[in-house]
Amino acid sequence: MTTKPVNRRTILKAGGTLLLSVLSPLPAAAAQILAVRVWPAADYTRVTLENDSDLKASHFIVPDPDRLVVDIEGLVLNPTLKSLVAKIESEDPYIRQVRVGQNRPNVVRLVFDLKEEIKPQVFTLEPVGAYKHRLIFDLYPVAPVDPIAQMIEKGEWMRDDLAPAGRPELPAAAAPPADPLAKQKSEMPAMAVVTPEAVAPVKPAAPKAVKPEVVRMVTVALDPGHGGEDPGAIGAAGTREKDIVLAIAKRLKFKIEEQPNMRVMLTRDGDYFVPLGTRVEKARKVQADLFVSIHADAFMKPSARGSSVFVLSERGATSSAARWLANKENLADSIGGVNMKSHDLQLASVLLDLSTTAQINDSMKLGKAVLSEIGGFARLHKASVEQAGFAVLKAPDIPSILIETAFISNPEEEAKLRDNGYQDQIASAIMKGIKNYFAKNPPMAKSRIS
Repeated sequence: MTTKPVNRRTILKAGGTLLLSVLSPLPAAAAQILAVRVWPAADYTRVTLENDSDLKASHFIVPDPDRLVVDIEGLVLNPTLKSLVAKIESEDPYIRQVRVGQNRPNVVRLVFDLKEEIKPQVFTLEPVGAYKHRLIFDLYPVAPVDPIAQMIEKGEWMRDDLAPAGRPELPAAAAPPADPLAKQKSEMPAMAVVTPEAVAPVKPAAPKAVKPEVVRMVTVALDPGHGGEDPGAIGAAGTREKDIVLAIAKRLKFKIEEQPNMRVMLTRDGDYFVPLGTRVEKARKVQADLFVSIHADAFMKPSARGSSVFVLSERGATSSAARWLANKENLADSIGGVNMKSHDLQLASVLLDLSTTAQINDSMKLGKAVLSEIGGFARLHKASVEQAGFAVLKAPDIPSILIETAFISNPEEEAKLRDNGYQDQIASAIMKGIKNYFAKNPPMAKSRIS
């Protein structure tokens, strides 16, 4: 067999081909959408795409009719992403519908048909906790929701200068006294009729204007922890903290509204995420007299149990457990997802620097009053009010407490938290604690809690 000689040129050509095959980049694998979630609320609507890698997205607004167009690179349409269409609810305040399609190779386009003009925020979040990479679309109204206007619309707000002084029982109207001359008049003979023109009219004396007593309305801000993307702690039976604390907050809201001269603002009234700073800002916008944040505790060991009440500390936590809990609760913004580019630096400064000794002292009084009532029927984790650096308690001008109602990580207490009767007991105890606090510390001298 004759072998053809291999020259130098052939060898170099073959080597070059091999080198190119090694160095040439392989086609990039498209990212995979793992889950889609939609969180509609009056404050804003959030759409979350959870994926296995960081995604790059661009967006723009198209008017008449209003639409938000989002192009996501490095993505191929899959059934999970298509399911986003069915997740848009008719009651969504901002999104009418969404359309999803493969705009071009490796680029997926989302088109949100809007109900009104919005101000979008599109950002990504790094993996945290149980979540992988997340691409977030927050659709805010152009005019931010005013919490006072929202309460007026719901009939939950009464101006201070129109507030009644209580709810006194009105006496039954007395029967008019008998006219002693009635019988005599009936027996008198008929007299000539006198026309009105013949007699000068007598004007009745104007009644004295009675100025109603005015009492200032007391405003309580209730803060159900976590929500939306942030489920909070999860018990062994699958109970989510965000659901339990919202249920307790709504029960408490009802009890407070039954009291004369009291009204309530909820930082969230549904399953959606509210940043820690926004919770505080909402309370300040309605000029709240109190701020009560409601949570359900969790620990690594299921044996931990009992209720706790916390207030802010400027000098460090009163225990290592309090410090650990504060650090855990302060992670809510990372888990729930805050757009750091739009973070209000001025608000951050207020929250960090303006907490005062007076606020902490008043918070301690409120905390002791509430803890005493809870301890009347429930086991306490600590018999005294604890302190730690909770971000949500840093309103400089509002007495603020954080209540850990029970350990959701304890199977026995998790079952109690799911029980309607126990939720009502907790709400009643907090209500009594608030009333006891105001009885000794009225917001104004003329205010009254009955």
